[in-house]
Amino acid sequence: MKAGELRDLTLAELEHKERELKRKLFNLRFQRATGQLDNSAELKKTRRDVARVMTVAAQKGREAGR
Repeated sequence: MKAGELRDLTLAELEHKERELKRKLFNLRFQRATGQLDNSAELKKTRRDVARVMTVAAQKGREAGR
């Protein structure tokens, strides 16, 4: 997921996307703990996507506050 794509979303959509990604991250961690995770690189990718969404949401929040 690219930051440019995220900047087109509204703040509410970003919050929804963040919840969705955090749920996915939880499931991936659970799979890793039980030995069912096939692609461990997915953890890193999902963590970065969560951070990217949070960064764009913070930027939009600051812009709205001006």
